[in-house]
Amino acid sequence: MNQYLQLCQRIIEEGVWVNNARTGTRCLTVINADLQYDVAANEFPLLTTRKSYYKAAIAELLGYLRGYDNAAQFRAIGCNTWNANANENQAWLNNPHRKGEDDMGRVYGVQGRGWLKPDGSKLDQLAKLVANLSKGIDDRGEILTFYNPGEFELGCLRPCMHTHTFSLLGDTLYLTSYQRSCDVPLGLNFNQVQCFVLLALVAQITGHKAGKVFHKIANAHIYENQLELMKLQIQRQPYPSPTLHINPEIKTLADIESWVSVDDFTVEGYQSHPAIHYPFSV
Repeated sequence: MNQYLQLCQRIIEEGVWVNNARTGTRCLTVINADLQYDVAANEFPLLTTRKSYYKAAIAELLGYLRGYDNAAQFRAIGCNTWNANANENQAWLNNPHRKGEDDMGRVYGVQGRGWLKPDGSKLDQLAKLVANLSKGIDDRGEILTFYNPGEFELGCLRPCMHTHTFSLLGDTLYLTSYQRSCDVPLGLNFNQVQCFVLLALVAQITGHKAGKVFHKIANAHIYENQLELMKLQIQRQPYPSPTLHINPEIKTLADIESWVSVDDFTVEGYQSHPAIHYPFSV
């Protein structure tokens, strides 16, 4: 929690104003931020200085891991974060590759589960790394990446959190996650929750202990219309971190693909300040 607040304070004190062409809204911006989450100690990085809704973040992660490409699929599992980008992003609405209402195109999990190879076949990155890690294999390339520059025009949004590298040391699994762009007030806590849960889940289904997540952000920013609300949030004193409990019956990638839901994840000991409703820039 403190590292989140320190990043917010750093942006306010050191940030430079940048005009964002996609949203038309200025951002107060810093370059390079490093965060860590201790999954082994079960210090769940859920914000306490405002009420945060972890189930939507986990639902979005499940959609990525299943390779979803439609906002309706995300809504069905409890995540509404793709409605705007699928249906209100004017550039995407004008894109000839868009298939219709709720279509997201080839973004995030579509790349992770079905990266198109030159011969037209698909590469399932997630299945490969889960198979290797389950056998105790780390080829220094146990990577899940959603970043495919050759297909940017085929999706409604370039991935922000774009690459996850898993590293096995003995029987402990670590995760390094890379993010090119981060809306700190609104999006970062989603990203924190997803990194934490991703490592915990993959460790569980591959039979390893979970270690730490190393979260690297290239461009961290606060939108101009969020700034005053953020100044309010950083004045609040944080509460202790809650803990996350994952259904131990989740044992395989097939489980994640088929029956796992947000109800298989519960948080204990969560206390927070009131919610802050930050504006979202499409």
